[in-house]
Amino acid sequence: MNDEPRIAEPPGGLPAELRFRVTLYPDPVLRRRALPVQAFDADLRDTVQAMFTRMYASKGVGLAAPQVGLPLRVVVLNATGEPGDEITLVNPTILEKTGPETLLEEGCLSFPGIYAEVKRPDRCTVRAWSAGGEEFERSFGGFTSRVIQHEYDHLEGVLLVDRMSAADKLRHKAALADLVDAYRRARAGR
Repeated sequence: MNDEPRIAEPPGGLPAELRFRVTLYPDPVLRRRALPVQAFDADLRDTVQAMFTRMYASKGVGLAAPQVGLPLRVVVLNATGEPGDEITLVNPTILEKTGPETLLEEGCLSFPGIYAEVKRPDRCTVRAWSAGGEEFERSFGGFTSRVIQHEYDHLEGVLLVDRMSAADKLRHKAALADLVDAYRRARAGR
């Protein structure tokens, strides 16, 4: 039985190869440092659209390409959920993190149902490219900055479990073990 939520398709639908599923912990693709995007073309724009579709269908606010099994340096996010607030970061680099560090609860689509308090600086400045190949540099604050830093971690192979306190790891020990067991069962069934 498929418990996966239905993907909201844009007009005309998405090709089957672009109907992404979220990659769950501990899949090794999540631990690999993502590779830079080389071509800013229609395939990249289609991938970005499919990532937004998956992010919204999964009720997320951000998604990195490794989370859909792609080893590419692409992040999509919409911290407000409002139309027009979508941000695409291709080949991003965080140039600076500033401001007070705040401890807030974070979740992750690759760790369903698991939340942990993570300390992060309040602001970040990013250099990236749009899906169309335009370079930009921009500063972000508050929740948007936190989402960017979380998704950037995915591009570096850093996961929510790596940012968890010892207490959060202990609190989520059973849920983390369940994810590992499910991954092993799925691999054995191939």
